[in-house]
Amino acid sequence: MVIVAELRDLSKVYGDKTVLDGINLQVYEGEILALLGPNGSGKTTLLKILAFIENPTSGEVKFQNKTVSLKDVERARMQSTLVFQKTIAFDTSVYNNIAYGLKIRKVPKNARDEEIRNAIRFVKLEGFEKRPARKLSGGEQQRLAIARALVLRTKLLLLDEPTANLDPRNAAILEEVIATVNREMKTTVVMATHNMFQAKTLPQRIALMSDGRITEVGTPIEIFGKLSKNLASFAAVDNTFTGAARKTDAGTTIVDIGNGLQIQAATQRQGETSIFVNPQDIILSKSAVASSARNVFKGRIIEVLDLGTLVKLKVDIGKPFTVQITKQSFNEMLLNLNTEVYIAFKASNVQVV
Repeated sequence: MVIVAELRDLSKVYGDKTVLDGINLQVYEGEILALLGPNGSGKTTLLKILAFIENPTSGEVKFQNKTVSLKDVERARMQSTLVFQKTIAFDTSVYNNIAYGLKIRKVPKNARDEEIRNAIRFVKLEGFEKRPARKLSGGEQQRLAIARALVLRTKLLLLDEPTANLDPRNAAILEEVIATVNREMKTTVVMATHNMFQAKTLPQRIALMSDGRITEVGTPIEIFGKLSKNLASFAAVDNTFTGAARKTDAGTTIVDIGNGLQIQAATQRQGETSIFVNPQDIILSKSAVASSARNVFKGRIIEVLDLGTLVKLKVDIGKPFTVQITKQSFNEMLLNLNTEVYIAFKASNVQVV
C-alpha cells in the first residue's frame, strides 16, 4: 500500500496543555480513515497538522515519502484540504464559491468549468449553480465545501465532523457523497468523527483516539469486534453491560447485569465488571436449541432494522440485546415485532472489558 502521509512520534503542546502526545499514524492512498474519539481527544488538531496549517511541537510529518520542514509547508499545503465542521460560504453563487480556489491557482476557464461540473455532480448539487451559497441548508453547505475541496485535486481530503448538527437525511446524503468521492475519484479521506454508526460503516480503517493519543488502529470489524476499555468509555455500543461479577469453581465468571440476568464469561473476574457481546456472535432461534452455549435466554423482538442483506434485531430478555442475522434467515423464520425467540451465545464470546 502506498503511504500518502505519516506522523512519527508527533506531539503538539499549547502552553502547558499537551493536545497530541506521541502520535504514530500512516495514511494510505485511496482509503477512508476515521479518527474516532470523544470531544477533546485531539482529532481536530491532528487534522490541522495533516493540513499543514498547524506545526507539531515535536516529531516528524512525512508527506509522499518526504519529511515536511518549515520551508516545505507551503508546497505541502497545496496538496491537502481541510473542510471544517462549520462551513463559511462566500457571499456569492454556488458556482463562484467552487471556482474560487481554481481562480487563485490560475486554472484556465475551460478546465475550470469542467472541474466545477464534475464536483457539482459528485456532491449532488446539480441545478444549484446560480443559487446564493449562504441560503443553502446546513447539509447543502457542507456538500458545497466538499466540492470546493474536490476541484483542487489534492492528495488528502480532511473532514472535521462532517455530519455534526445535520438531520439524518442530510447526514446520509453527505455520507454517500464521501463514499462516492472516495470510490470514484480515488480521493484519500481522513475524517474526524464521534459518530459510532458512521465509523462502523464508512471508513476502511479507524484510529481510536483518547486524551491526545491513538490507542488502537484497525478495521471497523477489528475495532468494534473486540470492545476496548477506551471505546467503551465513550461509546454507546450495542450489548455492553455492567454488573457485579463473581468467580465460579468451574473457572468462569458469572456477571449479574440486573433484572435477574446472569451472564457467564469464560474468564475469571471479581467485583464491578463491564462485558460486551458482539451481535454477530449471538445465535437466534424460535425454540431452545441444544448446544454448548452457556448463555441461553428467552425474549421477544422489540425492534427491527433492515440493513439490506442483513437485519438487525433488538431482543428484550429483561435487557435489550442486539442480534444481527441475514435477511434470508429473518424471512425463513417468519420473524416480526413481538415474535418470541431465544438467543444463545458462548461464554467464550463474552468479552470482559
